[in-house]
Amino acid sequence: MTALWRFTLSRIVAIGHAFRGWWHVLKTQHNAWVHSIVATTVIALGFWLGIPPRDWAVLILTIAMVFTAEFINTAIEAVVDLASPVQHPLAKVGKDVGAAAVLVAALAAVLIGLLILGPPLWMRVAPLVAGN
Repeated sequence: MTALWRFTLSRIVAIGHAFRGWWHVLKTQHNAWVHSIVATTVIALGFWLGIPPRDWAVLILTIAMVFTAEFINTAIEAVVDLASPVQHPLAKVGKDVGAAAVLVAALAAVLIGLLILGPPLWMRVAPLVAGN
């Protein structure tokens, strides 16, 4: 087996591990489903509003930031549960700080979404609201 083949095979295996981790988060974390629904809605709105490429880049990075925070938080929770099966104040701190990271990412995402999607959405719905 050549070095290139071994390298390629190891990357395929690594991607499989990553997808199993992604699936684990979706199966076990309620907030991951909330993030998925919100992200899908934002993407649909972006298409409907015809936002420019730079706005797409910001939205994609923002969605990735929220999911990354959720994935890291889930990993922290799993490691803390493994290392500290009994309740410990520092275990609580670790879990709370991980959750705070997700909250910060989600709040930033809401603000970014409002800044990017708000004005063009208002332009679309304002005439309907005014009855014109």
